[in-house]
Amino acid sequence: MPRWLPRAMVLALTLVAVFQLGSWAFHQLTGLLINILIAFFLALAIEPAVSWMASRGMRRGLGTGLVFLAVIIVSAGFVTLLGSMLAGQIITMVEGFPDYLDSVINWINTHFKTELRRVDIQEGLLRSDWLRNYVQNSATGVLDVSTQVLGGLFQLLTITLFAFYFAADGPRLRRALCSVLPPARQAEVLRAWEIAVNKTGGYLYSRGLMALVSGVAHYILLEFLGVPYAPVLAVWVGLVSQFIPTIGTYLAGALPMLIAFTVDPWYALWVLIFVVIYQQFENYVLQPKLTAKTVDIHPAVAFGSVIAGTALLGAVGALIAIPAVATLQAFLGAYVKRYDVTDDPRVHGHRRRAPGTGLVTRARRAWGRLRVAESGESSESGEDLSESGEDLVGQPGEPGGGFAEERS
Repeated sequence: MPRWLPRAMVLALTLVAVFQLGSWAFHQLTGLLINILIAFFLALAIEPAVSWMASRGMRRGLGTGLVFLAVIIVSAGFVTLLGSMLAGQIITMVEGFPDYLDSVINWINTHFKTELRRVDIQEGLLRSDWLRNYVQNSATGVLDVSTQVLGGLFQLLTITLFAFYFAADGPRLRRALCSVLPPARQAEVLRAWEIAVNKTGGYLYSRGLMALVSGVAHYILLEFLGVPYAPVLAVWVGLVSQFIPTIGTYLAGALPMLIAFTVDPWYALWVLIFVVIYQQFENYVLQPKLTAKTVDIHPAVAFGSVIAGTALLGAVGALIAIPAVATLQAFLGAYVKRYDVTDDPRVHGHRRRAPGTGLVTRARRAWGRLRVAESGESSESGEDLSESGEDLVGQPGEPGGGFAEERS
């Protein structure tokens, strides 16, 4: 046995063991890594506000705390208003359910000649096995729901803490990262960091502005129709439609349609029409102007990035996909060398054709053959004239040119 073979086998087994251990650790820490990624993008988003307050003499920790406090107050107020609205609507629907059920039963009895009664339906429903099984399953799933709520709160707390540390200790983090790099690499890292801050902050700024415009537009419509809770529904539409990519508009419009349906079914149809029209206005007029200087990426690239982010990280990937792609695009645009494009017709989408193969030329030749056949010329003369179709319609005074002029 060669002397190097045992050491090579030990090295190979060690590498395999290290790879397996790293893979296991990565899968175990996937949740934590995703939370850190979300916290990092959140810190990039609030970095401009924190830096602005720090430039005016305020400590970064205090400035970061004020920003988070404002976000928490706004979020809590929105959730409270939305919860009270939903609770009020549920109570109204429960109170009016017997009358609605009576109207349905009367319609069925009138059209189908039946003798249904609400009391019989209620007794049959209360004694049914379906309701008993549903109550048992709901009681069993209360513990699972409580566990998921506690897990979500812990995850939110983790993201908030990491985002606070990233934003408050941003300069220290950048110094620690640059301390292990040569000076040339340090400049590139700081430039990439600045691009990421600008693109992420610009993304949130443009989305917030579009959410404001969308909320005001839908508030005017809902207030005009007399739909209750119009301010809360307008805020809901603005936030959900802008910060949930691709399907956010339709998810946002479902709740106002449901509330409008309780007032008048035709109001729900008007809300649906307005949502569709406003979405087209936003896609083709409002969004290109607001995002031209912040996250100016092609709509197809944005849509593909959202799909890729959703496939990789779920809803989190869908939220951070667009700013991440915008940052990557800006970084490549700053470092990738570009050249002047040659003035070729194929660049503009035109085909390069050989001389004499155009449609007009072929039509003129066919016309020449047709006129020669009608004039009763010999086949040899016809071939000569068809070979030079341009002469048949040439300028007057040129050989062959007067023929087409005379015939015409």
